[in-house]
Amino acid sequence: MNESNNPSAIRSRKQITDALLKLMEKYPYEEISVKQIVLETDLVRKTFYRNYTSKNDVLRSHIRSILIDYFDIVNNAKGDVLTTIFEFAVKNKTLLKLLDKNDMLYVVLQGMNEFILSVKAKQNPELNPFAKLFEGLDSDYLISLNTGGIWNVISLWVRRGMKDDPEEVKRTIAQYLGRIGNQLNAGLPLRMKST
Repeated sequence: MNESNNPSAIRSRKQITDALLKLMEKYPYEEISVKQIVLETDLVRKTFYRNYTSKNDVLRSHIRSILIDYFDIVNNAKGDVLTTIFEFAVKNKTLLKLLDKNDMLYVVLQGMNEFILSVKAKQNPELNPFAKLFEGLDSDYLISLNTGGIWNVISLWVRRGMKDDPEEVKRTIAQYLGRIGNQLNAGLPLRMKST
């Protein structure tokens, strides 16, 4: 993607992104062409390629911009992180439902995994809500655990139509984590009982 901050380029990228999302409401993602995207705008094909290399580039760029917002929200969360993440998912409900419809929710997780390393390198540890939990441990594994676990919860919630009460989902997760903590505190191994 061309990251020019020229107002005309910003406007063109927005038109292209909006056109792709509009087309995703009507057609399967795999069937959408660059030609269709351009036809949905008042732009020419040359403008598309001045800003993007492909429709995948448009989608990845849009997801990256959302992830920048996502990580800012998570890192500046005043309340609990899971509530903030559910609020973020509701804010981006349209995109998440379009991705789910196309069996593409994994694209957000891929973007998170790529993006999180660059965020981590630039981040002030004092702003990270997990920094104290990670202290003295290999944070890369813990970041992968958190990101994958939380994203899978959000993905399931989206696949279920975002109808389950987030508070109930959070209670379920909290109870489960409490049980794990109780087992660890009791010196019991974390393994499944065979039936």
